Amino acid sequence: MTQTMITSNSVSLKLLLPLLASIMALSPLAIDMYLPAMPILAEYLATDMPMVQNSLSIYLFGYALGLVLFGPMADKYSRRKMVLLGVSGFLFANLLLPLVSNIEQFLSLRFGQAFISSAATVVVPSAIREYYQKDTAKGLSYVSMIMMLAPMIAPAIGSVLLIAHSWQMIFYVLSLYSVVVLLLVIKYLPEVVRNSTAQSTVENKEISFLARYKVVFSNNEARLDIISSMTISLAFFAYITAIPFVYLTVFQVSEFTFSVLFGITVVALMTAHFINTRLVVRKGSRKMLGYGLTCALIAAITLLVVNYFSLPVAYTVLSVLPLMGGISMVAVNSDALVITKFPEHSGTATAVIGTLRFGIGALAGPVLAYFYDGSALPFAVLMFSAVLVVLLCQVIINRNEKINSIKTS
Repeated sequence: MTQTMITSNSVSLKLLLPLLASIMALSPLAIDMYLPAMPILAEYLATDMPMVQNSLSIYLFGYALGLVLFGPMADKYSRRKMVLLGVSGFLFANLLLPLVSNIEQFLSLRFGQAFISSAATVVVPSAIREYYQKDTAKGLSYVSMIMMLAPMIAPAIGSVLLIAHSWQMIFYVLSLYSVVVLLLVIKYLPEVVRNSTAQSTVENKEISFLARYKVVFSNNEARLDIISSMTISLAFFAYITAIPFVYLTVFQVSEFTFSVLFGITVVALMTAHFINTRLVVRKGSRKMLGYGLTCALIAAITLLVVNYFSLPVAYTVLSVLPLMGGISMVAVNSDALVITKFPEHSGTATAVIGTLRFGIGALAGPVLAYFYDGSALPFAVLMFSAVLVVLLCQVIINRNEKINSIKTS
């Protein structure tokens, strides 16, 4: 197996993790910061609101395509250079976006921005694997915990900039953020040299684009963890899609109360990641995934019962908080388990996870719309169903592990 070594100035992981989190925050900031400006953008670009809303779907599509391309490249070329390419492209797009004069230009730039920025973000999970080795889940939890600040504060920042100046200022501030990240990457992000025999190095570089994906998908245990990661992402996107309707329409809470409840959920997610960082080194990712899955299953059943009997909003809130915490613990540990299985193809594994995650996430809206009945019950059923699929995958993995241990004993 190829060994890795961090070169350049030795950087403390305490400094490195916030830097990796700031790189991962590029997309959440780009997605969430301009949301308050959508109505003004529609008026400025002389188009309707659905066209501007499509810019979000186009961004996600561009990001997923970028992951497909840049994932295998991250296993073959310098990851530091990949980050520099992605952040520089993100910066260039942000400088051009305020200059657009029609919706076609805006959509094209948003696609390009998402596509090129994925070159930077696809590197982060594999970089954490190389820096943290067997403690990959701990590193991923730290980065996720820090990164969650971005979607929590981005809409508020966008609103302030919109009131103080204009929608263009949102992208200029994103440009400034990009410059800061770029300078920090140049100064502090170390390169990783893969110490291996000359033959294995040549073989790794000669592996074709499609062959790298075949290596990932042909691993049976990894495939089940990938399905777990993908399905739990469906639950996460179902929450993002449905919760405004659930709280604002079904339970008719105020906009302020909704923002408070949404913020509390983010805190629950961060708390789950923090707990994971404290325990995963001693317990292991598989066991922590099991803890998170147990919590999510109990909470999902509770959410289903609460909405079946149309109980007050407080019961839904008390069900959602542990459910989202459990989901986040399942997600980070399933990702870690997949990435650590492929030391030579961790970039490709990251691309597989990311692409499938965004792909399955895009189904949440249509599924919820198809089963729409004016209540929160379809949302609860979808959350429970997603958790149930993850449970099935993990039961199969545990059964296979027991069979293999019996054979080897």
